[in-house]
Amino acid sequence: MNDAVFGFLLLVLGAAVLAVVQGYPKIPGQPVGPALFPGLIAAGLCIGGVLLVARGWKERHDAPWIAWDDWVRSPRHILGFVTVVASILFYILASEWLGFLPTASLILLALFLVLKVPPGRAVLIAIVATLVIHFAFYKLLRVPLPWGVLKGVAW
Repeated sequence: MNDAVFGFLLLVLGAAVLAVVQGYPKIPGQPVGPALFPGLIAAGLCIGGVLLVARGWKERHDAPWIAWDDWVRSPRHILGFVTVVASILFYILASEWLGFLPTASLILLALFLVLKVPPGRAVLIAIVATLVIHFAFYKLLRVPLPWGVLKGVAW
């Protein structure tokens, strides 16, 4: 993909995030609020996007705007790509009802199996990794993760 195409996508993403964080509430008595870090990252995306668009525009005659790599013809790589996209959609649709722990475990298990990790090892790593991620986000960072069907079992 020409850098201008990818740069334009980054620029649009950065602008969208900047537009959204403008509506974040201000914290009284503090110079920074919840919009600071997402805003800085979005500004970086916009700057990087502009630089990529400029470089891609200069190189537009040297290569096509979009050219498919060899991996696009590989069934294994296509399955991996589809699994990642399906995992994101599955998390969005199922995590509130099913809960973080089962949803993340199923997603990791599916990804490991697509990557040809032996099934026993895939189950073990998926469960352990999910518990570690849950501990880090729920206990340490205090991110409210959905409990779903495990609501009565909450620690």
